[in-house]
Amino acid sequence: MTSPLKIIFAGTPEFSVYPLKKLLQSEHQVIAVYTQPDRPAGRGRHLKPSPVKELALEHGIEVFQPLNFKQEEDLSQLEALQADLMIVVAYGLILPQRVLDAPRYGCMNIHASLLPRWRGAAPIQRAIQSGDSQTGVTIMQMEAGLDTGPMLVIEALDIGERETGGQLHDRLAPLGADALMVALEKLQAGELQPQPQDDNLANYAHKLDKKEAQIDWTESSRQIDRMVRAFNPWPVAFTHLDGNSMRVWETRLTQETSEAAPGTIVAADSQGICVATGDNDLLITTLQPAGKRAMAAADFVNAHDVAGKCFANA
Repeated sequence: MTSPLKIIFAGTPEFSVYPLKKLLQSEHQVIAVYTQPDRPAGRGRHLKPSPVKELALEHGIEVFQPLNFKQEEDLSQLEALQADLMIVVAYGLILPQRVLDAPRYGCMNIHASLLPRWRGAAPIQRAIQSGDSQTGVTIMQMEAGLDTGPMLVIEALDIGERETGGQLHDRLAPLGADALMVALEKLQAGELQPQPQDDNLANYAHKLDKKEAQIDWTESSRQIDRMVRAFNPWPVAFTHLDGNSMRVWETRLTQETSEAAPGTIVAADSQGICVATGDNDLLITTLQPAGKRAMAAADFVNAHDVAGKCFANA
């Protein structure tokens, strides 16, 4: 099979834009795009289309935005497209079996993890938070289970020692797009060799929650530092000082250990704010007070006497 494929693309956030752009530049025909309904955004809470919808409309592609696939009308509409393949990338909806079966060659998914390491909604952040040294993308044949389908193409990369969730996202997105094109080439050539996943190696990367971004200073400095990096740029690690919330954008590990209680500010100078944790001290280098912009911790120290104070929960 060498003829171009008729493809339905389903995705929502910026991560999904990269593979859609690749498809639009390829020989294949994107016949429809599915994306999440427009959501309120900004101070005015005006409805904002997803990045994928904006790109699709720029190219004159028909866009569908069902709330779910529980309505017969939405299912019949998708089936009537008679697609060869459906590509799903961070779409945000669970697809019923009828959708998975509709395209001639089923549905492929780009997943930002070396499956089965991290299945679920937040594999990029959980990889950093857990201290993984490597991650990547997996092109997977979709089935009813959550990210359980056979693997078609796997591309790995090393996680940088100081890499944030946002930085890793920006490296994985184009890697996923390139891996997808490899998978499509293999599909056309009849060379796909699906590999089953080992369920015993699977972990669930549950969806990010703002509440879990609150720093527990009794944890180790390394655990806190990983969380700060993983949750940058969202939901952003936070703590409280003098009853006010404070976001922590960047930290740095130290070899210093103090006898102070976890959360105590043991030093505050031009280097930043040094805080006692469950083991070694941790240096905050970039923070954001409530109602302010992010700033160097050293600048905050210049205007506030914080030495000896203690970060705490709300």
